[in-house]
Amino acid sequence: MSDETDAPGTDPSGDDTVRIALMCVQNAGRSQMATAFAERERDRRGLGDRVEILTGGTAPADEVHPVVVDAMAEVGIDISDREPRAITTEEMATCDYVATMGCSTLELDPAAGVDVRDWALDDPHGQDLDAVREIRATVESNVVALFDEFSDPADDQQSQE
Repeated sequence: MSDETDAPGTDPSGDDTVRIALMCVQNAGRSQMATAFAERERDRRGLGDRVEILTGGTAPADEVHPVVVDAMAEVGIDISDREPRAITTEEMATCDYVATMGCSTLELDPAAGVDVRDWALDDPHGQDLDAVREIRATVESNVVALFDEFSDPADDQQSQE
């Protein structure tokens, strides 16, 4: 078997879907912002059929933090109807990329071949809107950079035209 089959988004069956998990403990702030930006980025790049996005928390909150809903509304993204959900280790092990938001003790079996990264973001819970705006900007930048890793910008531009 060649090394290419071990690259993110590829497998021996020919399935080139890239699976991304964006998770934190409560799934009520950072991971909700990351998911919304990832959905937007997937649409902007015309990758709807190639990118699957999962989100969740290890101990989900009852609601998305209102200050996060407000911050995302400022950039034209409505997440007011979203609800935090649980995500399992088994779900994450099926992903190509897992991004934790800075609050996880996540440990996946290295044999799973998942690219795990910790974005080390401040928790927006209890923060004022200005602080959440800064977190939002970092989240957006991280999401775009992640998409740049597995998506060809030339192809993406053509899909937008």
